[in-house]
Amino acid sequence: MASFLQSFLDPKKNWLAAMHMKSLSKRLRKYGLRYDDLYDPYYDLDIKEALNRLPREIVDSRNQRLKRAMDLSMKHEYLPEDLQKMQTPFRSYLQDMVALVKKERAEREALGALPLYQRTIP
Repeated sequence: MASFLQSFLDPKKNWLAAMHMKSLSKRLRKYGLRYDDLYDPYYDLDIKEALNRLPREIVDSRNQRLKRAMDLSMKHEYLPEDLQKMQTPFRSYLQDMVALVKKERAEREALGALPLYQRTIP
């Protein structure tokens, strides 16, 4: 079952997944965003912890991309075509750190230790 689901969601094996990835890439390029920019640190505390562990320059770049995207959205504009071609929407900067944080959290739970952070409503 898991292998069927993975093959169904793999853009290399399923043309529908490839079409979805292409349309998502096009929409992210219009605003100059990366896929990892869409993760919300207020929704998932693992994302928040991963962002805290990243270097300051990467987090500042993320915030700058988000501000630019909000500004363009409010103006009902898109990035110029030459800048859209330079964007790399699926170049990940957060996934490795999120995987590490989730692994550490699972290890702490397996050992019976207290969690490093508690879920709170913002």
